[in-house]
Amino acid sequence: MVNITKHNKHILIIAMLSISVTFIAVSCIGKNDKALALPPGYNLNNPQKYSMPDILQEISGIAFNKGDNTFVYAQQDEDGKLFKLPLGSKDETVTKFAGKGDYEDVSVINNWVILLKSNGDLFSFPLSETKNESTGMVKENTGLVPKGEYEGMFADEATGNVYLLCKNCKTDKGSKLTSGYVFAFNNNGTFKAKGTFKINASKIDNLTGKKKGTFHPSALAINPLTKEWYIISSVNKVLVVLDSKWGIKNAYHLSSNTFNQPEGIAFDKQGNLYISNEGSETQVGNILRFDYKKK
Repeated sequence: MVNITKHNKHILIIAMLSISVTFIAVSCIGKNDKALALPPGYNLNNPQKYSMPDILQEISGIAFNKGDNTFVYAQQDEDGKLFKLPLGSKDETVTKFAGKGDYEDVSVINNWVILLKSNGDLFSFPLSETKNESTGMVKENTGLVPKGEYEGMFADEATGNVYLLCKNCKTDKGSKLTSGYVFAFNNNGTFKAKGTFKINASKIDNLTGKKKGTFHPSALAINPLTKEWYIISSVNKVLVVLDSKWGIKNAYHLSSNTFNQPEGIAFDKQGNLYISNEGSETQVGNILRFDYKKK
């Protein structure tokens, strides 16, 4: 039998405590690394902020025409109005396209504007109409998707496809899946169904190092440099990066200190990232710009 003296016992206890503290520290560092991770090329902690005019306090979706960041197109989620303004200016022009309603996203394709209503209806009209205070050339496309709540829509000019993501749908309830729908855009402002897809969001908690709950996407866009999908969820405070087949590659926590209520996402043709945030009682609505820095 080995004889362990009192002195040796103390040394053994200290050694075991040191190992335990080291293990805990390494575990915490691992979790913090996940929480503080950044998408390649973008520093989400250092944005350029563009404050919105009062009328866009509840800014939702944003878009550029062909990636040109001279003007941004935006809408707020209460009125059927499209806003066009230079970044850094509050000198907006407004075009009324419909009555009051819950409008969530905007996109531009082939010189047409498309706006998404929360029930999945799509409103489209020629981009040239944005010089007018109102337009009577609107195509209202209804019944395109199953009943549910929709917030994310993106029109890809390269393929002519329009993508819709469900925020809350009966078919996804109780699962980690998110339903998506693909449409071909016709140059008369109408749409033709092309297919569906599913996003499996089960990896998000592990990738961010935080419990995010059920995934509720708010907006999506294609990164023109990497061809990856970038999807934000305001409820979950998360940015998710996916491959072209809708497989999740990574997910990043969005700090409430920077992102009050992220609702819209867009890229310019240089690959710079823009995320719009709805305002609050203490903050005005804004668009945050994150310049792409090649590593």
